[in-house]
Amino acid sequence: MTLISVVIPVFNGQNTIKKTIESVLNQTWKDYELIIINDGSTDSTEEVISNISDPRIKVFNYPNAGPSASRNRGTTIASGKYISFIDADDLWTPDKLEKQLQKLEENPQAKLAYSWTNYIDESDNFLYPGGHITANGNVYEKLLLNNFLENGSNPLIDRQALIEIGGFDESLFAAEDMDVWFKLAFKYEFVAVPSPQILYRLSTNSLSTNLARVEKQTLEVIDRSFSRAPESLQNLKPKSISNFYLYLTMKSLKGRVTRAKGIAAFRYYINSFKNNISLLQRKKK
Repeated sequence: MTLISVVIPVFNGQNTIKKTIESVLNQTWKDYELIIINDGSTDSTEEVISNISDPRIKVFNYPNAGPSASRNRGTTIASGKYISFIDADDLWTPDKLEKQLQKLEENPQAKLAYSWTNYIDESDNFLYPGGHITANGNVYEKLLLNNFLENGSNPLIDRQALIEIGGFDESLFAAEDMDVWFKLAFKYEFVAVPSPQILYRLSTNSLSTNLARVEKQTLEVIDRSFSRAPESLQNLKPKSISNFYLYLTMKSLKGRVTRAKGIAAFRYYINSFKNNISLLQRKKK
């Protein structure tokens, strides 16, 4: 049995899937299986994959069901003790799996290891660094305030722990990874690799650019998370929502700013400010 299972969910990823697969095959840690879940692609994704030969690659074709369903399918198929997901347009540095595995084995009480993220464009050029936040141990309170994992291509997870918390919610098409991080952090410790090992690609066609859906479903996930949080953390909810709207404000202003993006950014900023006011009012009482 391999120690690590890597899962790539892909839908119409013909332009980027080859580089993503290569970034996995170039890992310094070699004991893994690479499970590719082809989520009903209608372009030449399947052909691109078939031209890459490596005995660790296993390809499974399904009707389109979305990223959460694809990750759950990969989890069911996987045989590794640990599992990591990478989207079909993102990249890893070569030591990603090795360093995260080392952290988990050095900290057996932890069930998830994560790294820092840097952002790249469609041509693999560096855009800007992520938050580069390091948090170890019980990170639940910090995670409620800031999704410092930043994306679904990041962590290495104890597969049994992922199964125990129910995997990915297939009703979510945004913030599904954040939902899993919250559920894992509620029960288990995390450990950080303080190095930018995730290269997260920003493109005009990426799911994360659909900010209306991101807003709606992330607020739903935040509500869920605070519904299970202890009473001592309930006062953090306005700040959590404020931080999220500040994130949306900055994200909407990335790239070429149009009138529509400017209007959206203004609305997001007002919502961030409103929740900050709510937080200040609570402190005065």
